[in-house]
Amino acid sequence: MRVIDPDGNQIGIVPTHKALATANDFGLDLVEVSPNASPPVCKIMDYGRYKYEQTKKLQEAKKKQSTFQVKEIKVRPKTGDHDLNVKLGHIRKFIERKDKVKVTVMFRGREITLSDQGRELLKRIADELEELAIVEQYPKFEGRTMVMILSPK
Repeated sequence: MRVIDPDGNQIGIVPTHKALATANDFGLDLVEVSPNASPPVCKIMDYGRYKYEQTKKLQEAKKKQSTFQVKEIKVRPKTGDHDLNVKLGHIRKFIERKDKVKVTVMFRGREITLSDQGRELLKRIADELEELAIVEQYPKFEGRTMVMILSPK
């Protein structure tokens, strides 16, 4: 196996028992870094410290990761202006928290004939939130509902 010392210098290709003896001389562990290489590569290091640094790297990566949720707002084609303004306030709050918003227009019974009103309602919502959000998925029918997805700019 190919052995690398704690300073990063290559010791060379040596048998396993010699590599273990060298690691004991340094007072450290022999860690297999690349098992699929030919010959396998091992490094002399403090294994406990190595694992600690790996977990720290994972935690840092997790901190920098951005997460979001998809919030849903449901309206009807004949939703009043005041109710719609309240819903727009909720959508603004969600978008400011960097969440995506799924706006759903529900049609019940004969309301399905008002699909034009539903589409105009979604267009109005998109226009109102133009400075905060972009339309990720334009309005489309899913059964008796019309769905549009907004995401933060």
